[in-house]
Formats: sequence, structure tokens, C-alpha cells
Amino acid sequence: MNYANLRDPNAEYTMRDLSGETMGLTESRGERRDVEITDVQTVIVDGNYPWTLVRVYTDAGVAGNGEAYWGGAIPEIIERLKPFIVGENPLDIDRLYEHMVQKMSGEGSVAGKDIAAISGIELALHDVAGKILDVPAYQLLGGKYRDEVRTYCDCHTEEEADPEACADEAERVVDELGYDALKFDLDVPSGHEKDRANRHLRQPEIEHKAEIVKRVTERVGDKADAAFDCHWAFASGSAKRLARELEQYDVWWLEDPVPPENHDVQREVTQSTGTPIAVGENVYRTHGQRQLITDQAVDIIAPDCPKVGGMRETAKIATLADMFYVPVAMHNVSSPIGTMASAQVGAAIPNALAVEYHSYELGWWEDLVEEDDLIQDGYMPIPEEPGLGLTLDFDAVEEHLADGQELFDE
Repeated sequence: MNYANLRDPNAEYTMRDLSGETMGLTESRGERRDVEITDVQTVIVDGNYPWTLVRVYTDAGVAGNGEAYWGGAIPEIIERLKPFIVGENPLDIDRLYEHMVQKMSGEGSVAGKDIAAISGIELALHDVAGKILDVPAYQLLGGKYRDEVRTYCDCHTEEEADPEACADEAERVVDELGYDALKFDLDVPSGHEKDRANRHLRQPEIEHKAEIVKRVTERVGDKADAAFDCHWAFASGSAKRLARELEQYDVWWLEDPVPPENHDVQREVTQSTGTPIAVGENVYRTHGQRQLITDQAVDIIAPDCPKVGGMRETAKIATLADMFYVPVAMHNVSSPIGTMASAQVGAAIPNALAVEYHSYELGWWEDLVEEDDLIQDGYMPIPEEPGLGLTLDFDAVEEHLADGQELFDE
């Protein structure tokens, strides 16, 4: 596209179709904004998680792809949202986002499934807008700081509670798959539990979890960073004891050691230890993340882009975090669509640390799109193609649809 022509209201320009080919449309700058959303559709793909893919259609012949976190009631909520955006201009992303939040306020749109559904539409709007304007999605967020975004591999073994098995898998993922950043779960049975419901960790349990950390970090050495996830499983005192026990090891971060609701407790846990603490995937929108950041209750903020508000909201969270010198490590369990959306945000913010990749054991993850080599040596190159830079492979999507789902109408 000739950007110099934007000064001329009568200049011609071209738009690209979903395959990246030019559409041959000729319009003035004013007419270019005369675009309306005509439909929104969803399908659920049966991946290692239920991936809800979202498509926003326009009367310009351009459709955009997004993703909302985790199946369930998301398609029904998006169907409820559709009347609020059909007929609207897809370029007005912020306005439409706030419009959807306000329209769904009576149904709890400050958090949960409503925000996840809105996030899926918001991602698709960035894809649509990028295609209409012929710019990558990161450009809509202010441009890029980096050409590729680091990905960390969420690792699993058949014996997740076996420290040596975790160390073996860590070594394999680093040496054979090329990642230099990993994560393992610590909320795994140790064989010493008495009552997991009370969230209390007995000393043998702490020692077992510390042994996992010790084996993994020693095995990968300085070849990779290793983080560890607790999935909100532990009581405050137990979390403090565990975090202090881990201070002797090279822990990238300890994630979600306590339940997510009480930020005062989270602050106490974080400030009680030198082990870096990461939190954020179960906290919604900038308003939800605010106290964590301003009260210095986190060392690393970990929003999930297709869940907590979408691309611009994640960028706003990052801006707030940057004021407190807090890096951003985006949680992510998505298909290539949601993962690339997170990476586009990671390219556009200064404090991006990494984006999670959760599907290394799923052989067909990349088959859902026509593009290849999305992750290279543990990093995700950022495409220069318009929008998210990915093209859905509809045959692959259809092959992996969840039960009862039908492919998008074209």
C-alpha cells in the first residue's frame, strides 16, 4: 500500500482477501470507512482444550478470525452479542468493545465467560481492521518493539509427580525441540496429602515440590528458564513456605500459588519471598489487574488475551504494568489464532516477557492454519501480512470440530 496516498482523499488503494491476494477494490478514503459488520459466527475445535474460533464478516467481503477462551457457553453468549455489533463499523474496535461490555453489564460482563466471549470478537475485529487497512495487527496497537516473541513451552509427563521424569522432559524439550523457556505444574500429588481441600501443605509435600523444581532447574541449567504453576491450589501460609523453599533454585516464576480472589493475600505472599510470583490469567480486564499491579502484589503479570479482555485490553494492562516496571508473560492455551493474537500484543508492548505455548504434544496444532513454522526455536516470528497474519485451513478445522459443531458458513 502506498501510504503517501493517504493524504489524497481521492487516492486509490487495494484491500486483500483472506488468502492475502489483493481484492482490486478502489475507493476513496472516506468510502473505506463505510464498512459494516454483517455477521458473527463461532465453531468449537476439539483441541487439547476446546478452542472457540470466532469469525466476524463484513459487507466489504473481508472476514476476520478471533478466538475466545474455552468452549462452554461462549457460542451462546456471542450469539447474544451479535445484535449489538451487526451493522456497526469494524474499524471502531474500542467503541465496539465498550459497547458490548455495557450491553452485557446486567449479565456480569466485568468478568468470566461474558468477557471471554467479547475478547473473541475483539480479536477478530483486529484481524478485520488490519485486513481493511492493510496493516499487521501490531500496527493497530502502536507498532512493534520486536520482530519475534519468545514462547515458553508448558510441559507434561506421564508421571507428572515424578521429579526425575519432569527433568527428563525438560531436557528433551530444550535439546530436541529448541525451547529456552519451560513451565511445569506443582499442584500434583506427592503421596503425602492428608486433605487437599484445606489447601494446607505438609512439609513432605513442600519437599516433594521443591525436588521437582531442583531436578528441572539443575537439568536445564543456563540453557533455559523454568517456571512452575500452582493453579491457585494452596493456602496463604503454605504458599509462603513453598516460595521461600524455592528461593535457593533458579525459578523463573512461581505461578498462582493462592486462589485469585483476595488480592491482599496475594500481595502478602509475593512480598514475603524472593521467588518471583506471576498472577493474572483469572483476573479480568485492566480494572481487575489494577490492584495486583499498583499494590505490587505481583512480580510478573500473566493475562490471558482471549480470556481477560482481548488485544487492546491486554495492551492496556501491559501499559499499567510498565508504570511499575512489571513484565508481562501471557498465559495462553489457544489454537494458532489466539496464540498469534497474544504474540501480536507481545510485539507491540515494551515489557513482553513471553507467550505460553500449550500444545507441543498435539501434532496437528499448526494444521489449523495455512501458514507453517509458526514457532521457530522457541520464538514466534511476527507476520507482516495484514491482520493477525494467519489463514484458517477450513478442511483442518472441519476435521477437528467438536461433537455437534458445524463449520462456518461462507
